[in-house]
Formats: sequence, structure tokens, C-alpha cells
Amino acid sequence: MKSKIYAVVDIETTGGMARRDRITEIAIALYDGEKIIDSFQSLVNPERSIPTEITRITGITNSMVVNAPKFYEVAKQVVELTEGAIFVAHNVRFDYSFIREEFAALGFTFTRKQLCTVVLSRKAFPGLRSYSLGNLIRHFDIKVENRHRAMDDVLATVNVLGRILAQEGGVHQVDRIINAGIKASHLPKDISMERIHSLPESAGVYYFYNEYGHVIYVGKSINIRKRIMQHFGNMDDKTDKFIKKVADITYEETGNELVAMLLESSEIKALQPEINKAQRTKDYPYFIHHYVDTKGYIRFDWDKSSVKSRQNKVILNHYGSKGSARGHLMMITEQLGLCSGLTGLYESVGSCFYYQTGACSGACQHIETPESYNERATEAIDYLQRSFTDNFFLITEGKSNEEKAIVLIEDGHYRGYGYLSMDDLNQGVEEWKEAIKYMSPNPECNQIVMTWMDKHPMTKVVKF
Repeated sequence: MKSKIYAVVDIETTGGMARRDRITEIAIALYDGEKIIDSFQSLVNPERSIPTEITRITGITNSMVVNAPKFYEVAKQVVELTEGAIFVAHNVRFDYSFIREEFAALGFTFTRKQLCTVVLSRKAFPGLRSYSLGNLIRHFDIKVENRHRAMDDVLATVNVLGRILAQEGGVHQVDRIINAGIKASHLPKDISMERIHSLPESAGVYYFYNEYGHVIYVGKSINIRKRIMQHFGNMDDKTDKFIKKVADITYEETGNELVAMLLESSEIKALQPEINKAQRTKDYPYFIHHYVDTKGYIRFDWDKSSVKSRQNKVILNHYGSKGSARGHLMMITEQLGLCSGLTGLYESVGSCFYYQTGACSGACQHIETPESYNERATEAIDYLQRSFTDNFFLITEGKSNEEKAIVLIEDGHYRGYGYLSMDDLNQGVEEWKEAIKYMSPNPECNQIVMTWMDKHPMTKVVKF
């Protein structure tokens, strides 16, 4: 059996954000579980100044890196040393994300199996007050000459990894973490562990196929590989039955979570995969609308959708079933203390059910004034409204640093998405529309966009 090679990595940087900051030093040691068999270290010119606080911590100054190689000049060595090895770091997410960003800026995708010695240490050495590298160095009395310099921290990490591997069950624990708890024996016969590890760690939509080439499941994630690993790592009777049907996996990278959610919704409606039962609704045969009655009260009602029934109606939302339309009205009626007779839930002759229980303030009896009642009814309109009043584009991350993703909202609905190069962002609306991959509108996508804008108010909006 071929022994594992661990590429133990440490970097120093200009700050803590991979998308903004840059690498100032990198060190790699190839470790076979017993000894270091190769190593590499280099200062790196970050092509920007190093903050004073960072210099105080690492000792790396601007003058030290001014003549150092830029990352692209050491990239080949990084690739060659880590290829086929397990990428190990103390807090691997930090080091790995910076190196991935550096390669992404060069137009390459860097993908390796990863192992975090922080996670391993918590399992191997329970009870310590901290699992920072500094505390482990002190706890095990590891000799380090220059703390916070890349090679010295790599050697300390190798020491920690060696102690973990030497423990009983240490190698098995490492395997479980690398493979996210997946047992190769539980994988579908046509899907290998290497195939799983080759999946991208970016946002997108993934597809599971059966042996006949039919899509049986569509999912989305900000990390495709991690999410698929979770599918295969959850072993219960229901999952096992599902996994046995999977014969192939494909994916489409989207660059960001918003487009992934929109694409997933559209694909489920279009492909009708057998396992996505809850999201397969293609038709929305019911709708909620509102109007003002002769007494001045805002009223709501629901109806079955047809050309005739929709005529002259101010429609707020479409639904896949009568129950979901009524359920939505019921929820907002209870939340805002509306009159059930004025929200289409009960006949409005006489007092409504809620007035009899005290939950309604008596709009059905004209006890509460239209002015008072309509304040809450207006809130309900805002809540139930699922179409947009403006035409606009949302601008978010693309699949690389050289592009942006755009999402088109036009004529009150989500229309589709596309990608523009940074240069194309200077073009006009019509040129932007040419980049759009148009989708069949569905109320779910409108809701996805609305929820995204609520949760991410800093997303750039370009109205037209």
C-alpha cells in the first residue's frame, strides 16, 4: 500500500483576508509520516506594503521582500511539491484559501486534499486550554527559533502531526478527516474516492445521475466537494438507498451562492429529478391579490389562475397549491392581527372568526377604522409582494477575479444570469443583456433574490 505524503505548509501574509491580502512568505515540507523528504521556502513579494502591525508579529519588513520573487515565480514549485500530497496546515482553511486565491489570480484552479492539525489536535490531545500552534509548541516543548516565520512554523506543525500519527488509531483518524468520514465501501460502484476529491471547492450546482443517464438529484453549495462529501458521509437507510442509485456526478460552477441558488431552482423545475420532490413544482395555479373595498378597507383574496381570473387583479404572489396560498394568508393574518373576513379566509358576512376570539379588532364590523386597519394591511402587502417594482442588475462575484456575475430583474421578475469581464462592465444595458442566460420565471427565484437582497444589503444594484 502506497504511503501518504503530507505537504505541510505555512504562509505569512499582509493580513487576514485572502481576497484582499497577499502572501509574504511560504514554506513547504514534504513529510512521509516519519521524516521530511523535501522542503522549500521563500520570501514572496506581495506587490503591496506590509502593515506595521504585521511586521511587528512576523519580523518581515518591506525591504526584505522588495527583491523577493513574486508568487507567480514560485507557483511551479508549490504545484510540484504539493501534487499528489495531502495539504496540511495548522488552521488549513487560512493557508489553503490564500494559496487558492493566488492561483486563481493567475487563472489556475488549485485543488488538493486537506488536513487541519487544529482539528486533529483537538481529537488527539483533549483537555488543552488552547489548540493554537503557539500553545502546542509550549505544551510539547517544541524547539522553535523564529516563531511566525514560515519554515519554523512548518517544522513545528510537522512535529505535532508526527505525534498524532504515532498515537494508536492516529492514521485512521487522519484518513477519516481527509475523507470526511466517507468509507470507500459505501461509495457507489462507479464513483471513486479520487473522483470525489477531484470535485471543485467552489460555489455551484451539482447533479447526480442514475445508471440510465437521468438526473435524479440537483443540489447547490458554496463548496461543491464538501457538500457532496456530506451526502456520501451520511450513512442511514434512506441515504444508503439514494446513494446506490448514483452512477455519475457532474457540476456547474457559478462563482457565488446567489447564482447557485437560482440555477438550482430553475434546474429542478426543468429536469424534475425524482429525489427533489419538495422543489419540483413547475406550475403555480393559484394566486393572492388585493383590492380596496367600498368602505375603504384593504382586502386580500386568493383565486385559481386563468386569463379571466387574473384580469384587472393586483397580484401579489403565485402558489403551487390552494393550501400554500391559504396558508400564507393565514400566517400573515395571525402575525399582523388582520381580519380573516377581509383576507379571504372566511366569509365576511357578520363578524369573522378572529373577532369572536378577540384576535381581530373589528374591521369586519367597521369598529376599527380603515385608516388604522390599513396600516397593518399595507405591511401585509409588503410581506406578500413577490414581484419587483424596478428593473435592475445585481452584481456579485464571478467564477474568477477577472469577471463578475450579473443577475437580471426586469418587468417585475427574475429573468436570468450571466457573466461579464471587468472590461465589459463599462458597456451599456443592452450589451449586459446579451450576456444573460435567460430562465423561465418562477416565483421561487423572485423570493430567492428578495431574500438575498435583505441578507446582503451591500450587494451592488444597477438600475435601468
